[in-house]
Amino acid sequence: MNELKRVTPLPEAQEDDGSNPTANATLGDVIAGRLSRRDVMMGALAVTAVSAIAADLDIPSKSHATGAATNSTPSFRFAEVEAGVDATHHVAEGYDADVLIRWGDPVLGDAPPFDTAKQTASSQSTQFGYNNDYIGYFPLEGSSNHGLLVVNHEYTNEELMFPGIAEGRTRPEIQKALTPEQILTTMMAHGGSVIEVRRTGGKWTVVANSKYARRITADTEMAITGPAAGHKKMRTSADPEGRLVKGMINNCAGGMTPWGTWLTCEENINFYFDGKDPVGRSADAAALARYGFGKPWNPWARVDPRFDMAREPNEPNRFGWVVEIDPFDPKSVPKKRTALGRFKHEGAGNVVNKDGRFVVYQGDDERFDYVYRFVTAGRVDASNHAANRDLLDAGTLSVARFDEDGRGAWLPLVHGQGPLVAANGFADQGDVVIHARLAADLLGATKMDRPEDVDVDPATNRVFVMLTNNSRRKAGDINAANPRAGNDFGHIVEIRPDGGDHASETFGWDILLRCGDPAIAPVGATFNPATTANGWFGMPDNCMIDPAGRLWVATDGNNRGKTGRTDGVWALETAGPARGTSKLFFRVPEGAELCGPYMTPDLETFFVAIQHPGDSADDSPSMSTHDKPLTRWPDFKDGMPPRPSVMAITRKGGGKIAT
Repeated sequence: MNELKRVTPLPEAQEDDGSNPTANATLGDVIAGRLSRRDVMMGALAVTAVSAIAADLDIPSKSHATGAATNSTPSFRFAEVEAGVDATHHVAEGYDADVLIRWGDPVLGDAPPFDTAKQTASSQSTQFGYNNDYIGYFPLEGSSNHGLLVVNHEYTNEELMFPGIAEGRTRPEIQKALTPEQILTTMMAHGGSVIEVRRTGGKWTVVANSKYARRITADTEMAITGPAAGHKKMRTSADPEGRLVKGMINNCAGGMTPWGTWLTCEENINFYFDGKDPVGRSADAAALARYGFGKPWNPWARVDPRFDMAREPNEPNRFGWVVEIDPFDPKSVPKKRTALGRFKHEGAGNVVNKDGRFVVYQGDDERFDYVYRFVTAGRVDASNHAANRDLLDAGTLSVARFDEDGRGAWLPLVHGQGPLVAANGFADQGDVVIHARLAADLLGATKMDRPEDVDVDPATNRVFVMLTNNSRRKAGDINAANPRAGNDFGHIVEIRPDGGDHASETFGWDILLRCGDPAIAPVGATFNPATTANGWFGMPDNCMIDPAGRLWVATDGNNRGKTGRTDGVWALETAGPARGTSKLFFRVPEGAELCGPYMTPDLETFFVAIQHPGDSADDSPSMSTHDKPLTRWPDFKDGMPPRPSVMAITRKGGGKIAT
């Protein structure tokens, strides 16, 4: 979901190469065709071109106001936070931001106290995992003050987790130095947590010994359902039928269904596997390359042979899915819903369509990859949640093509249609979903700049797609403002399904915002002139449409030299005279990323996940480490490392957020 989080295990040059080799049109090509080329300078935009493009897209393009705002922001009322970088967090004046749960805090009733010097796989399997990402809130008895939080644990920063492991070592050297017990501990720190939470006297706490409490790890048994269940490419020595898999890994963003289940999405699965493509598997070599395998991140194969591709060549196919989990039943078996396709999932923004079908929008988070949509065959039964139990096993997966005239089309990934036939390596629908990237390549989908989170406004039916960046786009690839050559700051695309029908084959699209500092004309940012010097941002990643229909954007990679500010969450206007106006509500401590923004139905609590605090995104012996971190947030105690945490933001004295 984010750039810096994946930079953590590997140098930036290796974390996301962009494995799409096709000649499919990029969004830059599309925008270049749509807009005039007369005023575009190669690699940078003339100021006149910025204005012309903004006018074409109906988005203000003036530099941000450094003094009094020239436009109002009626949807969001709060005193803006000052952008910057330091060791702690900052929230808008008049609000409290309280740590709810931290890495190592108990989830299960038998969890031992956190001891940073004596971490074990056994203890970590009962404690809150590392690098919390997506957050979802399920009310209990309809309450906004009592419910279940579901939280993804995406990956681990070993240099910040274990004392003494990192001193004088680079990241690859740290991986080699890990003991088998430490490796197993990192495996147990992945997955997800279900916790019961309650607000009493205005403050949130975790309910101890809850009957709902659950830790899901890289070892939790899960069912494989849908078109890939039982497929020959899913079979292993431990699972010859190809229907059961242990664990979920690198779970980034997610979603919630109206029938009360949690959708959690596997993203950068490729870094967990070691070993070369074995002899006799040449037919799958292209697929392995397309998914980025061959650059191991974690040394899990040293303790678990299923992560050695030479020994278990099909195991990689069993990861990269959307997983559906019932948070109300800790004994339920999570299900990998293969009908939704296999790729580097960011999230699962969804909506019940006007005809009752359930629609899931998904981004494949890699440079030059695609935006997808899944429409169920069946309809949601709002009166009987159990009837929706397997709704996600049948439907149509499609990939987006963005056309030059502001129109677009959803291209179905259906076996037997067009090029998706046996002659091209697709013997059945199982092949199509397992190798969804290859299928989308053949269909001519539009190559995007790291599609991350996607969310839907059910009132207006607008779909917002976060495109984080694409620093590898060459100057010669574009002739227009967005995406930009060396696109460090990203942008946001708005999709409007025809007739408000999310199952329609066609849609309209526009650019809501081009990100970056609007005071620097060559950047080509298009924030509303009412946006202050604190209000602009770069690298949009997670997003949320709150219960009032307002868009909140969280960032990844907004700091470390590129912007001079940390990541955080911004309120962004999407309509009316204030469209494109952004305000900073909360900022994270140094080295951290803001993930998983989620608001309770009554708008009175804003949950946020603070991921990898203290991460220096460095690969040298002088990187931030457990013993010498950039910050010791949130405990600020000697000997205690920085700890990823979930926070609850509330208004002092009570009341709705930003109203």
